[in-house]
Formats: sequence, C-alpha cells, structure tokens
Amino acid sequence: MVRPEGHRDSGRISVLGIGNILLSDEGVGVHAVNALKKKYAFSPDIEIMDGGTMGLDLLPVFQTQDKIIIIDAVDFRKEPGHVGAIEGSNIPTVLNTKLSVHHIGFSDLLYAAKLTRETPPEVYLVGIQPKSFAVGLELTDEIRTHLDEIIELALQKLKEWDVQISLKSRQ
Repeated sequence: MVRPEGHRDSGRISVLGIGNILLSDEGVGVHAVNALKKKYAFSPDIEIMDGGTMGLDLLPVFQTQDKIIIIDAVDFRKEPGHVGAIEGSNIPTVLNTKLSVHHIGFSDLLYAAKLTRETPPEVYLVGIQPKSFAVGLELTDEIRTHLDEIIELALQKLKEWDVQISLKSRQ
C-alpha cells in the first residue's frame, strides 16, 4: 500500500485491559478498556481488548501487533491509587511481584513472546497500585478516582503513535 508523503503508518495497535473484574481493583484494566470503547473512536481502527485473565491465550495478540498498550493493576510498592507507566524491557521487572494468579499467566505470556522473538516492537504498560482484591465487581474509591488518569496515559501514548482520537457522540 502506498502512503501519502509524510504519512507515518501507526501499524497494528492493540490496547489490552488485564485483570479479574470479580476481584474489585484487580479488574481495573478491564474497566479502563471498557471505558475507552464506550467513550472514544480511533482512526485508524485499533483493537481494544478485554484480556481478562487469559494469560498465554493472548500470545497471538503479541505475535500480530506492532504496538500494545497494557492496562493493569501493578505492584509499584506505593500507596493505593499511584499511577505509573513503564515501557519495553522494563515491564517484566515491575511484574516480578505477583499480585494475583493472572500475573503468573501474564508474566509467562511476556516470557513466551520474548522467547519466540515475537514481542511487539513497542509495549507500554499503564498501571495503578491497587487497594483491594476483595470479591466484588466495583473498584475501590481510591482506584475509581484515578481511572481517568489511567485512560489519559493510554490516550497520550496512542496520540504519540499517530492514532487520531475523537469522542463518540452520546446517544
């Protein structure tokens, strides 16, 4: 495909929300991608996925995408609600401390992608220090108040990757 002069192809991009929505703050990544799907339109179209607790089942996503944003609960060893972003090879280091069972599968996924040399060229993790993994469908107040901040970090990275973002009209 011939691109207009000066046009940069943003490549195949996915935004992946990770976590278990049955365990309150553990599901923050899924809540974030659901909000992205509901509020925004993207051009070119990008894949926004609820990765839940799929672990190694997400390997095909890593094998076929050029850029991936992961949104998840992360143990930054900070106060609940602390938001941070990590890129590339620094991601596995922050996931060494497993917060829940899905992190075991997710760490395996990152290792398998690296082992098969099919890691996307660009991977960006947006995380938040959780407060609670108690059974419940709702995020704690400390996490819910930072959901827009998490989403904004993901949107900023998408803009850096030349993705056009617009608000969907309310229906």
